[in-house]
Amino acid sequence: MILIGQYDSPFVRRVGVALMLYDLPFEHRPWSVFRDGEKIAPLNPLVRVPTFELDDGLVLVESHAILDYLDSLVPPGLALLPRSEPERHRALRVAALAMGLAEKAVSLFYEVRLHDQVSDAWARRCGAQILGALAVLERERAERFGDWWFEDRIGHADIALACALRFVSEAHPDLVILSDYPALEAHSARCEALDVFKTVSQPFIPPA
Repeated sequence: MILIGQYDSPFVRRVGVALMLYDLPFEHRPWSVFRDGEKIAPLNPLVRVPTFELDDGLVLVESHAILDYLDSLVPPGLALLPRSEPERHRALRVAALAMGLAEKAVSLFYEVRLHDQVSDAWARRCGAQILGALAVLERERAERFGDWWFEDRIGHADIALACALRFVSEAHPDLVILSDYPALEAHSARCEALDVFKTVSQPFIPPA
């Protein structure tokens, strides 16, 4: 299996962390959609990462679809997502909020850094969406007293949240200060202290 994309992307990083936690062998190709787009396009016409090539040549796109496939490769008891309801859809909701937060952070970065003329209305909207998601996640994380959100071990929701927090705080340091969100800051620190997060890590590299 081949994981394509740089680990400064929260979407790529969450897949890399899951692969490592599942102890699944894979090759990592740290291609950039800007610098290496011509390499990615034949595999993924969207030219997005993560792009994930299976051993049979099938290519999966979007982190949630890739993780769904990886979950199928391990025994149900080892999957990083609760298997029963209502915890299953609640964990999926948290992961979706975290990845939505990351998507808005990407949109805002592109707007203010890559466009010749910035849309102030769009930038304000993205900023409000980012802060709104952080407020909800902070409140709900503060209500959970364990090390991890849903179980006694790390799961996809925890990973997605940590990856999103690292990205948004590095891409938008003037907008997002993690110390303003103590529950999220503690969650981020707990994840980033793990060896797997140290291994699957890359400082944010702004696209040229």
